Amino acid sequence: MESVSEKMEAYVEENDVEGGDVEYSQGVLTVRLGPKGTFVVNKQTPNRQIWLSSPVSGPFRFDFASGRWVYHRDGRDLVRQLEEEVGGLVGAPLRLD
Repeated sequence: MESVSEKMEAYVEENDVEGGDVEYSQGVLTVRLGPKGTFVVNKQTPNRQIWLSSPVSGPFRFDFASGRWVYHRDGRDLVRQLEEEVGGLVGAPLRLD
């Protein structure tokens, strides 16, 4: 999660996102994109899940399977979803891996 935080921080700075801010504390990554919205990625250690709150698609719970974090209902990948949604709002490609 820390590497995602660092990459998000660099991305927000490089793209000069108005009102942009990235914070990682106690297993919670908060990515503020000013008026475009806020993403919250929350590590749920007891449940072995990562929860995502997205201003684009809403809430999701991802489980670790086959070396990646996936949404059990449709198999979507957490990293890909963040790349697509954040990149779409900012208007610049985002690579987190």
